[in-house]
Amino acid sequence: MHHCNREDRHGNREIRLAAALVEAADTLSDGFDRGRYLRRLSDHCVALLEARTAGIMLIEGGEAVSYAVSSLHQEAALDLLEAQRHGGPCLDSHGSGKPVAPVSVQVAHAAARWPDFTGAALRHGIGTTFAVPLRRGETPFGALNVFTPELPEHAHPSPQGEFTVQLAQLIADAAAVGLANHRAHARHRTLAAQLQEALSSRVRIEQAKGMLAERWRTDVDEAFAALRRHARSHRLPLERVATAVVEDRPEAAALHDRPPGLS
Repeated sequence: MHHCNREDRHGNREIRLAAALVEAADTLSDGFDRGRYLRRLSDHCVALLEARTAGIMLIEGGEAVSYAVSSLHQEAALDLLEAQRHGGPCLDSHGSGKPVAPVSVQVAHAAARWPDFTGAALRHGIGTTFAVPLRRGETPFGALNVFTPELPEHAHPSPQGEFTVQLAQLIADAAAVGLANHRAHARHRTLAAQLQEALSSRVRIEQAKGMLAERWRTDVDEAFAALRRHARSHRLPLERVATAVVEDRPEAAALHDRPPGLS
């Protein structure tokens, strides 16, 4: 019976891990919500690692810029992340690019390591904490912090403890890949939109040049020079004046008649 229970537990964990990795890869949809995405991964960590709570701190320039915490004990998790402004496992892991191994909160507090954080952790009944970096290649994003009520075995780190950290690092690595892919995707979409706008603007200007050249029976260079002079004299963007000409808007009325001096 106990053997069957262990198999069921391992099977459920494997399914949960697979679900977490699939969610971590899903960052390219139009409705992507970074906060919700990181909260879901924190929830997966709590379930997979049998932790009390967990949270992710995104860091830029050595300072936290946003937090995402699991739905279980979320107020405690948020308090624990916010208490790390002046030091804590997240900042240490992010700065070194390496995991902060499971550490006793009481021991760290007695040694005056991360005093603000360890004080908050003791208030929330946290016995152990560890953190792993969110990093994709040379691009750091922050750190994942896991909190449990149990104390670690100090003299001889257990294989189970090492496996727990490795599992957390796997989820953090997947999250970092997902965030990097989303950032690149968003950058490409922005660039594509800018290029499309520039192309559309150029097309409108060419159309306006052609229309004015035909209307005034002159060449396109003369028409373009007149279009540009009109834009400058009225302090309007050239593309806006060109659009007004193409769409025959009232603001382009002054360009209906052939300007004097055109060849």
